[in-house]
Amino acid sequence: MTDQQQADLRHDEVEAGTQTVLAAPSIDVTNARQNSLWSDAWDSLRRNPLFWIGAVLGLVFVLMALIPQVFARGADPRACNLANSNQKPSAEHWFGFDQQGCDYLANVVYGARNSLIIGLLAVLVVLVLGVLVGAVSGFYGGMIDSVLSRITDIFYALPLILGALVVLRSGTIGRGVVAVAIALAAFGWMTAMRLVRSQVIAVKSSDYVAAARAMGASNRRILLRHILPNAVAPVLVYTTITIGVLIAAEATLTFLGVGLQRPAISWGLQIENGQSLLRTAPHLVLFPSLILTTTVMAFIMMGDALRDALDPRQRA
Repeated sequence: MTDQQQADLRHDEVEAGTQTVLAAPSIDVTNARQNSLWSDAWDSLRRNPLFWIGAVLGLVFVLMALIPQVFARGADPRACNLANSNQKPSAEHWFGFDQQGCDYLANVVYGARNSLIIGLLAVLVVLVLGVLVGAVSGFYGGMIDSVLSRITDIFYALPLILGALVVLRSGTIGRGVVAVAIALAAFGWMTAMRLVRSQVIAVKSSDYVAAARAMGASNRRILLRHILPNAVAPVLVYTTITIGVLIAAEATLTFLGVGLQRPAISWGLQIENGQSLLRTAPHLVLFPSLILTTTVMAFIMMGDALRDALDPRQRA
């Protein structure tokens, strides 16, 4: 065998070895980090009693919205008899009757549906706007970041309740369930945007993002595959807490007379109707207020538990 043949043989062996190394399965660092984060978070949540209390209460209220007839003991919230007007709670009628003589337990139970629909729909719009604007702003930076940040600052200038009140008072979008949810979301997405933007800015300088870019990954793939999954934790915490905040905001708007209108059934409407009868029939304000407070508290407890579980410093 000549020297040239020996050199060619060694070159082929090196190439074969290189191909073997390149063909070896690569480790997805991003997925490994995500799996570790969520695994550790779940271990922490399982040991947190506040999470389970909030989760059980949240599940109860969701079921109440889905199958209200079970929790209302078969009573019809619109079957009224003026002879029962403002009667106090009893063993047969746990929440008593309202001013029109309607079973108040049934009214409070059926009020959960509109409140939860508005809270969940509004937070969904908040997520879409916040994540989209925040991701684009943080990833591209420069002039795009400056323009989107200033638009966000403009919306920050109006408080949530005041902004939604102005929109609903104008009557341009109506005052139904969807209209109230959109009005709340329009002035509630800015914090989610700030959270996503700051996380994207922090994550996009990571080594695995630089490696993905060096391998020729497109901006869209880098953003969706590598950056957003690692920026979602604080947004998830914020979203859980915000559901409770938006439910309370809906009740406030309805109480002020610019939210849901009759014949809709809502906790805010019940509190507004009962305020003039607080001395003679305090149960008309007590029961919807108690259920509203418990619902808001359930989502806030879950959000607090998620925050502690997803923050590595809390597990140290």
